[in-house]
Amino acid sequence: MSFQAYLNTIKSKTGKGPQDFRKQAEEKGLTQNGELKSSTKAGDIVKWLKDDYELGHGHAMAIYALLKGIKNEDSE
Repeated sequence: MSFQAYLNTIKSKTGKGPQDFRKQAEEKGLTQNGELKSSTKAGDIVKWLKDDYELGHGHAMAIYALLKGIKNEDSE
C-alpha cells in the first residue's frame, strides 16, 4: 500500500487529514511548534490513534511518520 493510500484510507475512516492530526497532536502535547517532542514515542501516537480513531497499527504509524517528518502529504 502506498503512503498516499494510507492517508486516503485514514481520511475516509476518520474524516480527518494530516493537518487535523498535526493540530490534535499539538493540543495533546505530543508535538510542540509542529515538531514531535523528544519525549513522544511512536507507541504514544499509536495508542492515541487506536483509542480515539480505532486505526490499525500501520495507519497509526503513517500519522507518526507525518508528525516525525519522515513523510509528508506528497510522499508516495
